[in-house]
Amino acid sequence: MTRAEIAAELRRSACEDRDPFKIDGPTCISFSGGRTSAYMLRSVLASHGGRLPDDVSVCFANTGKEAEETLEFVRDCAEAWDVEIHWVEYRNNSTGFAEVDFQSASRDGEPFEAMIEKKQFLPNPVMRFCSHELKNKPIAAFCGLGDEDTMVGVRWDEPRRHAKMRARGFHLPLIEARTSKQHVREFWRHQKFDLLLPERDGLTNLGNCDLCFMKDMDVIMSNVRQKPQRAVWWARQEKKRDATFHKNRPSYASMHEFAIAQHDFIGHSGDAIECFCGD
Repeated sequence: MTRAEIAAELRRSACEDRDPFKIDGPTCISFSGGRTSAYMLRSVLASHGGRLPDDVSVCFANTGKEAEETLEFVRDCAEAWDVEIHWVEYRNNSTGFAEVDFQSASRDGEPFEAMIEKKQFLPNPVMRFCSHELKNKPIAAFCGLGDEDTMVGVRWDEPRRHAKMRARGFHLPLIEARTSKQHVREFWRHQKFDLLLPERDGLTNLGNCDLCFMKDMDVIMSNVRQKPQRAVWWARQEKKRDATFHKNRPSYASMHEFAIAQHDFIGHSGDAIECFCGD
């Protein structure tokens, strides 16, 4: 077994004997900016009397294509719970990241575009390297810890994500705690603040990158109709590379044109997933 697999197995065998949110060594809490990872962070804080151990850090990686509501939510969690959340962004430099904050965080896809410029081609459903390059690597570089010392917010009712994340050795306390979306929803129902993103069928349509190509086609088109400007950055990247993010879908420039013309788009693909930039 690899070190990561051994670490994951030890956590599974010990989960019945301990609090899964109790941390006993250097750890990086990967904070996605969504309700689930925020619930995980709050649970960790509760298990430590409201204060994180000195060797634990919380890190949020901003791609520059996050909705403003997500950035506000990350800020609000830090302020409401009096916890430091480090903001990092991808950079093509010697460290691979830059530390920013709410005010200085990129808001027009600058880290994402810099990563594409370095790679010289667009990510796509087959080669979805954007998640690893824009989130996992900057967080790991900032924290200086491996997967086995990184805590990620994957719920018990997300079985498609379990095997891969466990194989890499990530610490998954929400699985140990059998946490479901219902638990997370109930928690936020009683809070004084929340993530102010619209939902459809229980999914936040604008979570993570606003028009991520992994989202269902009609979700993307709905988001473009609401605000056609959202498609401009994506269309610009496709034009620069003379390629598309998804070969089986219209270009983002076409979506923008549809939205401006107020045409109905027909072609629901039925492949909606909750965008997850942590694997």
